[in-house]
Amino acid sequence: MLLTTTVGSFPKPAYLVKARSDFSSGKITPETLLQLERQAIEECIRLQERVGLDILVHGEMERGDMVTYFAEKMKGFGISGLVRSYGNRYYRKPVVKGEVKRENPITVETYRYAQSLTTKPVKGMLTGPYTICDWSFNEFYPDRRTMALALAEEIHKEVVDLEKAGAEYIQIDEPAISTRPDEVDLAIEAMKIVTKGIKAKTISHICYGDFKIFYPRILDLAVDQLDLEFANSNFSNLDIFKNPPFTKEIAVGVLDVHSHIIETKQQVKEYIRKALEVFPIEKVYIDPDCGLKTRTTEEAEAKLRVMVEAVKEIKDELKIS
Repeated sequence: MLLTTTVGSFPKPAYLVKARSDFSSGKITPETLLQLERQAIEECIRLQERVGLDILVHGEMERGDMVTYFAEKMKGFGISGLVRSYGNRYYRKPVVKGEVKRENPITVETYRYAQSLTTKPVKGMLTGPYTICDWSFNEFYPDRRTMALALAEEIHKEVVDLEKAGAEYIQIDEPAISTRPDEVDLAIEAMKIVTKGIKAKTISHICYGDFKIFYPRILDLAVDQLDLEFANSNFSNLDIFKNPPFTKEIAVGVLDVHSHIIETKQQVKEYIRKALEVFPIEKVYIDPDCGLKTRTTEEAEAKLRVMVEAVKEIKDELKIS
């Protein structure tokens, strides 16, 4: 109970940021870039082992934007110029110009490499079809539903391959659901395709939205676990999930990844106690609100260390292992 994990992304080390820039300008080979990405992945795995997390991630060291990365690996996409995402963050927005197809596995080899570095389980990490649809321009499909369901069929292939590769946990991120509650039915329809027949534990991360707009409908999302933000909003959204009762597993965000401030152990323990007033302890996982890529490596490690220590003390208090 109260297993600890993270949402997915970690800060990229300076040498990898430089290497990615050098690769874009043709200064280094794909082989050199891959070697440095794998070095960064191993450092990320070792950091998580140091702090004592239960379920690990590879840190998404090979990815820039979570949607553009998958678009670049699939047939049917073009890539536009820079588009503002939020604040001072920009991404190259994909453009669907033809039928989308996953011609080869996208994440499987990276997953296998990360899992080979540790005996702890490593999550398979994907961006979901609804978010890819919502964050891309459509110049081919007749409507958004057709596009999202076509993407769902291709992402399903990736999920199947991750499960065959041994992934016990597969996370399909759908942050766009929180910004388009009017299309939650479409996101649910697409996820049913993505996870059909999958026996691995499936997870979907949704963050920074007005949860009351799509709750309890979001319980119909075809995953075993929902991973939601709570710390950034100071747990003000917790009461939403009391009625009707939450029925899935829940990963509770207890670290504000948009703040440089390192949470205190007492603060995180209080957050966990609040969560346990609403969610059954046997269904609760503990993690940050979102990916840690916006923090420094030192901040990420410090925040995670506080989180793990807080969970250990709560478990000691409750006399659970």
